[in-house]
Amino acid sequence: MTSKLDQLRKMTVVVADTGDIDAVRKLQPQDCTTNPSLVLKAIGLSAFESHVAKAVEAGRAAGDIGAVVTELTVAVGAELAGIVPGRVSTEVDARLSFDTEASKAKARDIIAAYEKRGIGRDRILIKLASTWEGIRAAEALQKEGIDCNLTLLFSMAQARACADAGAFLISPFVGRITDWYSKATGETYTSETDPGVQSVRRIYAHYKECGIETVVMGASFRNTGQIEALAGCDRLTISPQLLGELDADTGTLEQKLSPAAASCTAEPLAETEFRWELNEDAMATEKLAEGIRNFHADTLKLEKLIAEKLKSPEPAA
Repeated sequence: MTSKLDQLRKMTVVVADTGDIDAVRKLQPQDCTTNPSLVLKAIGLSAFESHVAKAVEAGRAAGDIGAVVTELTVAVGAELAGIVPGRVSTEVDARLSFDTEASKAKARDIIAAYEKRGIGRDRILIKLASTWEGIRAAEALQKEGIDCNLTLLFSMAQARACADAGAFLISPFVGRITDWYSKATGETYTSETDPGVQSVRRIYAHYKECGIETVVMGASFRNTGQIEALAGCDRLTISPQLLGELDADTGTLEQKLSPAAASCTAEPLAETEFRWELNEDAMATEKLAEGIRNFHADTLKLEKLIAEKLKSPEPAA
């Protein structure tokens, strides 16, 4: 019997939402995505001991913790790029989410670090928060040939602005939307009534109806029901646990999304419109801010870990 994971692969590009090398080897996704939380987990694995040691020694010489964070992040991404045939998404520091110029500079640093390892920009997606400033950074980077993944996306306003910027890919977050509405209403949702699922379906339909080429990659899933309800989406980034559940399920998977013929045009969204629409959406405003704070918190944990290692005695020659 064919597993639901194999059936899903025939209609959707499957991306692994992890930095766990063993899980990626086992589940064989097309692409991988990382963020500060996943990098923090990954560098605790024995497979990355040598990478951590090298990055710390480089940081000791440069006296720059930020450079060590970039080096470790790229080390995780490079290992993943050696396994998956497609792209690896790598996140820009969340503290730069409201600084367009600094976001562009950090993105270029990340690309340069990959290129030093022999990994071209065609294998990498730069992840930026879907703030107005992050979207503007993506617009400029796309023109330089650096493809971007706009993350922490919770609203149509963000999706429209990302499309206007020519972003390569967006990551609308399903589970976090559902979390917010479940807490706010006390309701329990089915896969069909799930607010996160409905949000991605609206964005997908808008993009296809308007001939927008930006890839839609659903993210942040809480259960396989949400994934199955988006079968057919351009891409889905899924945790190893849920990939394993899909792999073990031999039931029939129905395709829920399919592209429609382009039949409309979309007017560009002005900054004032974007900010107003986002402001009027309490869920999107709160989850965007929360996501940035959480990624920042994990970056601080990573920096603390590195600072402690930099204080330790240098290894004997």
